[in-house]
Amino acid sequence: MDNTLYLSDLDGTLLRSNQRTSAFTNDVVNRLVDAGVHFSYATARSVDTAVRVTKGIEVDIPVIVHNGAFIVDSVTRRALYSAKFTPEEESLIYGTFLAHGLYPLSYAVIDGRNRFSYLREKCGKEQWAFVLSRTSNAEDHRAREIYSTDEALDGDVYYFACIDDEEKLRPVYEFLKDKFRCIFSRDIYTDAPWLEILPKYASKASAAKILKEKLGCDRIVCFGDEINDIPMFEIADEKYAVANAAPELKALATAVIGSNDEDAVAKWLAKKFSSCGVLS
Repeated sequence: MDNTLYLSDLDGTLLRSNQRTSAFTNDVVNRLVDAGVHFSYATARSVDTAVRVTKGIEVDIPVIVHNGAFIVDSVTRRALYSAKFTPEEESLIYGTFLAHGLYPLSYAVIDGRNRFSYLREKCGKEQWAFVLSRTSNAEDHRAREIYSTDEALDGDVYYFACIDDEEKLRPVYEFLKDKFRCIFSRDIYTDAPWLEILPKYASKASAAKILKEKLGCDRIVCFGDEINDIPMFEIADEKYAVANAAPELKALATAVIGSNDEDAVAKWLAKKFSSCGVLS
């Protein structure tokens, strides 16, 4: 049996533009998993939202979420690996945002649960829309409204995200980019500017290497579309960019395949494993 870890990004890669996996993708992935192929995903999403948008897929090995801050058991949702900031780092990051008139969402483990905290009155239009997209789902219990900045750093903080004007976010990015893992990009659905801050050592690449070791795999083959996939592409043995991928990612790719709306990842997997007899 192939002892490779196949790792796909979700949004813009495995998911179609409707933020769901297709029936074709579900069928291919589930048949491969049943056959013992090591298939998983690495996403910027939390495990809660990732599980919802991949509802038709039965991944049976750990998944990588929050851009590598967590490796989570796909069945129990228990964290197998997690990164977090020191109290000094938390204060530096949050203080930098505040100094520029910004109020990020802070993600932390509080009383054993993954939560994200927000100041409602300080959320801009796009950030508030993001919060509403989580609070409106009855299955998502992570949102935690706070009423002062003093509460923003409760628990073990592992991730900050801020959605605002690019001109306001840029100075924060420039100040923090050499101290932490900073991802400055635009949301593929809304085009809103996002700034994400993670611990320096947290990335899809570092988490992929840990997962590879846990599974005893020899190689990594990955699929992606955005700049947050660059670290993963840099350490993979083979890497495939979808047609809708960022130019920077295409430049690193082994090859460019079809688009996410064409089920390109599933088609690539189906072709590979049909040729070797795993899928018929």
